[in-house]
Amino acid sequence: MTDTPLVAPPVPAADRFDHHSAGCNADPVGYYRAYRQSCPVGRTDAHGGFVYTTRYADVVRVARDDDTFSSARSTAGGAGTAIVIPRGPGLEQYPIELDPPAATDYRNLINPLLTQEAVAKLAPMVARHTTRIIDDFIAQGSVDFVRDLTNPLPAAVTLDWLGFPEADWARLAGPIHDIFAALPGSERARRGAEGLAYMDSRIRDLVQERRAEPTTDAVSYLANQRRADGELFDVDELVSVIGLLIAGGVDTTTSLTGSTLVHLSRHPEQRQRLIASPDLLRTATEEFLRVFAPSQSMARTARADADVGGCPVAAGERILIPWVAANHDPAVFPDPEQVRLDRDAARHLSFGIGSHRCAGAHLARLMFQEMITQVLTRLPDYRIVEAGLVGYPTRGNQSGWDAIPAVFTPGPRAAGTTGGAAPAGPARDLDLVVTAVTPAATDVIEVRLAAATGDPLPAWAPGAHLEVRLPSGRIRQYSLCGDPGETDHYRIGVLREPAGRGGSVELHALARAGAALTVRGPRNHFPLVDADEYLFLAGGIGITPVLAMVREATRRQLPYRVVYGGRSRASMAFADDLLALAGDRATLLPQDEAGLPDLAPLIGATAAGTAVYCCGPSAMIGAVERVCAAADRAGQLHVERFTAGDDLEVHFDTAADTAFEVHLARTGVTLPVPRDKRLIEVVREAVPGLTYDCEKGYCGACETRVLAGTPEHRDSLLTAEERLAGRSMMICVGRCTSERLVLDL
Repeated sequence: MTDTPLVAPPVPAADRFDHHSAGCNADPVGYYRAYRQSCPVGRTDAHGGFVYTTRYADVVRVARDDDTFSSARSTAGGAGTAIVIPRGPGLEQYPIELDPPAATDYRNLINPLLTQEAVAKLAPMVARHTTRIIDDFIAQGSVDFVRDLTNPLPAAVTLDWLGFPEADWARLAGPIHDIFAALPGSERARRGAEGLAYMDSRIRDLVQERRAEPTTDAVSYLANQRRADGELFDVDELVSVIGLLIAGGVDTTTSLTGSTLVHLSRHPEQRQRLIASPDLLRTATEEFLRVFAPSQSMARTARADADVGGCPVAAGERILIPWVAANHDPAVFPDPEQVRLDRDAARHLSFGIGSHRCAGAHLARLMFQEMITQVLTRLPDYRIVEAGLVGYPTRGNQSGWDAIPAVFTPGPRAAGTTGGAAPAGPARDLDLVVTAVTPAATDVIEVRLAAATGDPLPAWAPGAHLEVRLPSGRIRQYSLCGDPGETDHYRIGVLREPAGRGGSVELHALARAGAALTVRGPRNHFPLVDADEYLFLAGGIGITPVLAMVREATRRQLPYRVVYGGRSRASMAFADDLLALAGDRATLLPQDEAGLPDLAPLIGATAAGTAVYCCGPSAMIGAVERVCAAADRAGQLHVERFTAGDDLEVHFDTAADTAFEVHLARTGVTLPVPRDKRLIEVVREAVPGLTYDCEKGYCGACETRVLAGTPEHRDSLLTAEERLAGRSMMICVGRCTSERLVLDL
């Protein structure tokens, strides 16, 4: 499900590689794929010569190794932007064009403004601006999404948050977009440069104003922060920092949102799925970021001779690190050219990785989700006018759309409402306790959970699941299989998989009355839609969401049939519950007695208005998908996959976990870390501005220097050499094998 034609690039030759060429511009994914398969790392003469990469592992290695590969202009040899190829004009951008430790002061300056918690507080403002902007065109029935929404909204949010007066919003939004969308040397690029000169002047004025009379905006905070030596940051430094915040906050979100709107217009089945399951947008956001990375590539300069993927790199050489190629590497993302809304794409590199990972990631997600939600809610039938689409003239460094015309059924203004239904900020955590554990089948337990406070639990509907955060840091999803009318507890079924990645074994081990668990949800990516009748197909533990759906269909007296298969009767959890609910409408098919179900007649016999629901092993889902496609029933099919996306997750056993102490060197406190609590949970109570994101050990946002102690690495990012050195760790999943750990926090 890609939106770019898969053209056949020329036979790859390293010296002809050019990420700004017509071939790459027409199909970047296909272009990089061809080079990855034949010459994954090589040297080209284009743009003065550089080394290119195409594989995820090589891109990550270069992006994270600041000691060997520099972002600084001085290393690259003088004037011009050092972090793209070819180099372009512009003021030096702090901290992205500096290397640690020079960059560290500036990252520490901006990080507290952009934590998950800080960004969550901006949600009402983002919703208000989105509502206002859509109100301006919703009655007209037509729109250019770039001109009228995806450019002005991020500009208004970013500049309002920073503290710029409203009169500046439109004047600054246009030039920033021009810089990204214009060809170098064009008249439009010249206008963009003039706009940036105006931005420079306005930042200087605003910094001086906020130093004289501080308010609550972000510029006031930045203008009055001091270095470790007690001195204020000078105005030139703040112009660079604030300018980067504006540029990063505006057009990158413009690009992502525009590309997603185009994709959803071309794939109405996915648009309808997001409309029916709005909570799915949280997961889908990472997939859209993976596929439609606004920043396609960046560059570094080698400080010393090195080797990247078997290719020697000489000191002083430039090296291209294309996020778009890494995001489509099949070694990390199976079937990378498919857009899967339920894929866990948290490993994508669209926010970068390492010391220069995008500080504004949480704000970008918030703006994107609010815009998409309001469009799907208020303009659900929008249709892109394909003939009017205008893309960026080159996608070598930045990708996006310059014009996205669309038509839709006119609608009313919001009349004072606060906007769309996008969940604001990080999902809410629930502190639950296990109240009962009951065997449900061989290696399957039913776990009942209640609020630690005894309060009623959030409502849910059939198809919903909980995201369980285990003490190890592992995250697992479990469908709710109980009755939505039971508001005092949740019920989940957990299959123990000894050959799995450790999550089910861990949960089976700790599931006992009184055990505490942190969960997020309920979330519903698999809702029970209205239909004339239903065919429910369940395999193994896939019975859990189906059981809740059967209960609801029975309550509402809806016509249905359910077919449940498993390896043996002893392995089929909740079979008695199912038969008690469904009676002769249920068919049990233990494989050792009946073999595999014959899907073709089952599905072929369904009427046109029948919704087919399937949950089970991936092989079963694939078979059902093929049969539905052959029977022209694909539009009736609804499936649930718990594709954790953690196939590369580090395997470890929590049984040997021990308690330890962590001392925070800069904060000056020592804290106990219990054996059943994550290190990051303890640390963030003492460090409110802590930077973190995926909490899975994938993204590197929480990488922290270790000053003493022996870290236990459970991330999938550090190299073997880095683990052995023990100089840093990912505190979201890592622990300690010594009695005391000292961190540079």
